[in-house]
Amino acid sequence: MHFVEAKGILSSGNGMNLYRGCTHGCIYCDSRSRCYGFTHVFEDIEVKGNAPELLEKALRSKRKKCMIGTGAMCDPYMHCEEELGLTRKCLEIIERYGYGVAIQTKSDRILRDLELLKRIHEKAKCVVQMTLTTYDEDLCRIVEPNVCTTKRRAEVLRIFHENGIPSVVWMSPILPFLNDTRENVDGILDYCIQAKVYGIITFGMGVTLREGDREYFYRALDRHFPGMKEKYRKKYGYSYELPSDRNAELMELLKEKCRKNGIVCGADACFRYLREFPEKYEQLSLF
Repeated sequence: MHFVEAKGILSSGNGMNLYRGCTHGCIYCDSRSRCYGFTHVFEDIEVKGNAPELLEKALRSKRKKCMIGTGAMCDPYMHCEEELGLTRKCLEIIERYGYGVAIQTKSDRILRDLELLKRIHEKAKCVVQMTLTTYDEDLCRIVEPNVCTTKRRAEVLRIFHENGIPSVVWMSPILPFLNDTRENVDGILDYCIQAKVYGIITFGMGVTLREGDREYFYRALDRHFPGMKEKYRKKYGYSYELPSDRNAELMELLKEKCRKNGIVCGADACFRYLREFPEKYEQLSLF
């Protein structure tokens, strides 16, 4: 990893990325795409060492409380977080100033900050987001090799529910010919039901591939699934969107099980929920 002095930390939508790059090794990772302008090896994590100072300055100057999002482009609980604690430092600032947080990860390292996230939720609002793509544990270890498996992530979601913190699951991507099966989607949905998640975000059953991401994905297919790359090229060519042939069937399954179990399954509705800051705290912040 290497350190940089960032000029700013919050986006116009109040999102922050403390790191750039990732060590999880997920074979489909869109963040590897060349359009994001990485000038260093993806696994050589860029650390925004002055992020806590920038965040405190930004929150101190805001006139209205809001949700702070993190984890959209890089996981805040990568391996380096154990040593650096940068995510925790920023969460402590968010808690101190009474803001909310919507935090997205694939790692059970988030449990380290359970008590801190509970304090944030007591003062304002905290939503934990987990990505679940692959129910089969052996396949999950191939697709997402350097992070805890789906079963463990589902356990983490249940722990947060037991502690009164709501969650949203990202069921994306679903990879054609690999995990676009009824058994896979059914298994993930059962995990979501057991964890009593608030909502599930999906953009349809499939995956997107851009330049940079596509090449990494195809190399992984060659290593683990001989002949699979040719199936992808024959069917999809160099398309950006690669929908599963089973999209209609699997989306119907998703909608039906969400309806029966009171889970929000529209992406727009989930995004609104993640952005909404509790009205009572907005009112208090005016005085």
